[in-house]
Amino acid sequence: DDPIFGSVGKDHSFGLVGQIRQNERSSQTTFPHKNDEVGEQFSSILLKLAIEYMKHTVGDIKCDADIQTIWALHSYEGDYNPVHDHGTRTQMGLSCILYLKVPPQIEALGNPSEVFEGLNNSSGAIDGFTHLIWGQSSRRDILQLRGQTEDFVKPIVGTMLVFPNWLKHQVLPFFGEGERRSMAMNWNIYETEEELESWMTARESSKYGISQLNRESGISDESEKNED
Repeated sequence: DDPIFGSVGKDHSFGLVGQIRQNERSSQTTFPHKNDEVGEQFSSILLKLAIEYMKHTVGDIKCDADIQTIWALHSYEGDYNPVHDHGTRTQMGLSCILYLKVPPQIEALGNPSEVFEGLNNSSGAIDGFTHLIWGQSSRRDILQLRGQTEDFVKPIVGTMLVFPNWLKHQVLPFFGEGERRSMAMNWNIYETEEELESWMTARESSKYGISQLNRESGISDESEKNED
């Protein structure tokens, strides 16, 4: 198969809401990030990325991260992902989308971040795009100078989106030949032991300890949750 994260891993659809089923090649598969040489190398880069993201968003709060799951989505004509967010085992969490393969009919569409041609006349201008939603707004809200609360992202091979796991999003269907391939993942984010100890008195540290706080944060919770 295609060397760029083709058909690897087992079926992962049991924990996903994606309606990826219109083609015999449509699939959602687990990407092995443990006990796999390529997966572990890739994971080491992703962990550094998550830590760097947190440095730029929470500033002085020292955080650490681990990867919960990674999966690949192989989408064909008519496949789509309804509005959803992602679940992580920790209260803080990050998610990511990496575009790996895009059909030519999607590549030919305009990029809304540059020039948006609009949706009138059944334009199909956002077929196969990712729709990010962080609030509710209408045209009237915009005219009242309220901020934008949604955006459409054109999938471009090699582009990676990193966002808080609570961010609602969906993937719109596309039509015609070809595969739309992407990878998604979730990071568990938690404060480092140094950070936790900085908040505690000596008595609290002695009574509870870091391991207890980690358990209360859900870091050691292995219960299954939907990934998205």
